[in-house]
Amino acid sequence: MRVLQSFPEGRATTNPYLLQLSRSLRPHVEVLGFTWRRALTSRYDVFHVHWPEILLQGRTPGRALARRMLFRLFLARLRLRRTAVVRTLHNVRSHELAPRQDQRLLERFDQRTTLWIRLNPFTPVPAGALERTIPHGDYRDWYFDQPSGATVPGRLLYFGLIRPYKGVDALVESFRQLGAGLPDDPRPTLRIVGAPQSSELAQQLQFGAAGEPRIEFVLRHTSDAELAAAIQAAELVVLPYTEMHNSGAALLALSLDRPVLVPQNAVTTALADEVGAEWVLCYSGPLCAEVLADALVRVRRPRSTPAPDLSRRRWSVGAAEHVDAYGRAVLSARSR
Repeated sequence: MRVLQSFPEGRATTNPYLLQLSRSLRPHVEVLGFTWRRALTSRYDVFHVHWPEILLQGRTPGRALARRMLFRLFLARLRLRRTAVVRTLHNVRSHELAPRQDQRLLERFDQRTTLWIRLNPFTPVPAGALERTIPHGDYRDWYFDQPSGATVPGRLLYFGLIRPYKGVDALVESFRQLGAGLPDDPRPTLRIVGAPQSSELAQQLQFGAAGEPRIEFVLRHTSDAELAAAIQAAELVVLPYTEMHNSGAALLALSLDRPVLVPQNAVTTALADEVGAEWVLCYSGPLCAEVLADALVRVRRPRSTPAPDLSRRRWSVGAAEHVDAYGRAVLSARSR
């Protein structure tokens, strides 16, 4: 079976989730990285897409127009060849507002989708659709060769792409109100590591932290080694998303045996039940200094397990489930 993935090969900034998926699949199926030439001319049995809106994005209006034309040709080829389309739903909806013409193309693409993969059982899928739930894999193998680092007492960390919905501005404001009133505790520090969506957002965050020496920014993409060192130095990873559904960042922190603080909802509560509530700390309501202070107290209590239970997140299991899903999708597409 030949599977065309929706992401290109060989880019340093490609999401490690996608690279681990590709690597785990290769013993079982032939995996192709995405190019428009390959999408329009090569033979493949399955097209597996993750964020279809990315296929329509162009840095200039001319490039965006060209992408739309290619996307229309691609839709026609998928229909004529009855190619199975498998889509992984990473979010309930896109966090980017697409132009109306792109939305219409994406609606047509949804109609061509054969099978939907959910990363958790709470993700809605179209009524009557063929679907499969396959949990997001861990990052333990990806970072196995990174040296272990010592924890810095009081260090809080946010890492990942910085976008408005991720609540980093609220974290900065809450941390500014967090004093040194914790028992036997040095003054807490906060590191924010990741590339902002825009220069305006970066300036907004730096302005919000002005005059606070305990806040440090690394506003760029970092190497795996840099990121692993930052996570291992943290006493607590804080992910204050205003909308949290699936979080690769949470699983990355847990894969390096660091506890995470996340907003409470059905998904994060289920994650805490799965891996251990002492590793996934949930808070309700808006983030504030009191929430951060309470989390630091909770995270210092003795844990019943030396590491989070990520046994359900092994890539060997996830790869087998993906291959089975591909097979189901091919049979369904050919029977239409």
